Amino acid sequence: MAETTDTTGTGLPKGFRSAELSWPELHRIPHPPRRVPLLGDVLGVDRRRPLQDSMRFARDLGPIFRRRAFGKEFVFVWGAPLVADLADESRFAKHVGLGVANLRPVAGDGLFTAYNHEPNWQLAHDVLAPGFSREAMEGYHGMMLSVAGRLTDHWDREAAAGRTVDVPGDMTKLTLETISRTGFGHDFGSFERERPHPFVTAMVGTLTYAQRLNSVPAPLAPLLLRSAARRNAADMARLNRTVDDLVADRRRSGGGEGDLLDRMLRTAHPDTGEKLSAENVRKQVITFLVAGHETTSGALSFALYYLARHPEIAARARAEVDRVWGDTAQPGYDQVAKLRYVRRVLDESLRLWPTAPAFAREARHDTVLAGDHPMHRGAWALVLTPMLHRDPEVWGEDAERFDPDRFDAKAVRARPPHTFKPFGTGARACIGRQFALHEATLVLGLLLSRYELRADPAYRLTVTERLTVMPEGLRLHLERRPTPVRTPEPATEAGPAPGVSLPGSAAQPPASPATDTATGAGAVATPADGCPAHQSAR
Repeated sequence: MAETTDTTGTGLPKGFRSAELSWPELHRIPHPPRRVPLLGDVLGVDRRRPLQDSMRFARDLGPIFRRRAFGKEFVFVWGAPLVADLADESRFAKHVGLGVANLRPVAGDGLFTAYNHEPNWQLAHDVLAPGFSREAMEGYHGMMLSVAGRLTDHWDREAAAGRTVDVPGDMTKLTLETISRTGFGHDFGSFERERPHPFVTAMVGTLTYAQRLNSVPAPLAPLLLRSAARRNAADMARLNRTVDDLVADRRRSGGGEGDLLDRMLRTAHPDTGEKLSAENVRKQVITFLVAGHETTSGALSFALYYLARHPEIAARARAEVDRVWGDTAQPGYDQVAKLRYVRRVLDESLRLWPTAPAFAREARHDTVLAGDHPMHRGAWALVLTPMLHRDPEVWGEDAERFDPDRFDAKAVRARPPHTFKPFGTGARACIGRQFALHEATLVLGLLLSRYELRADPAYRLTVTERLTVMPEGLRLHLERRPTPVRTPEPATEAGPAPGVSLPGSAAQPPASPATDTATGAGAVATPADGCPAHQSAR
């Protein structure tokens, strides 16, 4: 397969580049045994779980390895020194790989799926960044509380009836309503529905189809995925109609009070005066709605799984909520960042199962990765984030063990940078990272305060993949807690959780290799660029 010539002025080749075209010493990188001519490394492959499949190979083959499928060669990286080198923005940039590129028919040049050379990325980023300032975030807090109240009302009814709760399903409802209300002033009515909102069904369909495209030879896809392609076309049409109706309602009403949609429709770039086109507004709204809830719902679901499986950790987190929030009926915005241990629980969940489980980086020019592997300009590698987060050289031989104290301040300072990357890296990392972290920490605090979480002893964690990852079939038993008698923690003793700066007056700037830390600080978690799975693990 030959490289195509770039016509965008970036100097980088366009289109898919198989690794043998741009890694001069590819033969030095190990690959699985028993390669099959033409087909490649397909024996024993689990097509439904390509990420976990690649994690299995990673454990056998080491911190850099390659796989071949249907004539395409892929390089995977997870060793901490290699990933740290890939994070160097002067030499590497985001690569829009196959899994992400497969979403472009629906997300176009939205913040997550845009190629680096496309001007709408910078335009949208600059226009929307103020939407994640302290003032904006504080304005979202009340709406987050309101949506969380709908969740707890639902869980109260289920608990009273003695029924278990569908954790992934309910977290999806929660996070969809949160981003739709805070960002777009829209209510999907998720908690009033027996079945998922059609938007969610269509979203899952498009993500699943994008992943399936990676598992079949491109020339055969129209034949092998004919019926799936028809369903995907219907799903994309559903997403487009939903967003078009939402935007049309806003244009008619003229309201919005400065939310994300208001910014998309009205705000001009501060330097150029340019505004987003109508088509790009549609793509950005789809990007935010999909990415702004899909990954956060997964993060909350994994965190609740681990809390239920570790009652001693849940008790410690719950005691912190009681101490820090006191007898406040509804916690204030600044009180959320004071839940240091709850935040550690969330971080540790994201370490083991980052819901955006991979991201790709490409060389800006000819270079040598970590002083050992030559790469031509445009060569790319896929970072397996769950394996980076399990690197025993960084996290110890017990890296599979759930331990929130890995994220206490002393442990964080002791780790090298670029070892915790749940939100991607560099200038194209998630623009709304603080939004998602605030939402998730708030919700965990509220649920811990209200319920004892009981796991089904027979349940074994099964992770489903649709570009993002989610625990499958997770249900929990709930017990309502009596209203706790709380003694508020003195204000002088409570500060922001490690890795969470109390947001200032402006949105956090993108990370740079010099400022990124082991906590991932500097990468910014809704959808702007890193929150939906950066691409599949294949």
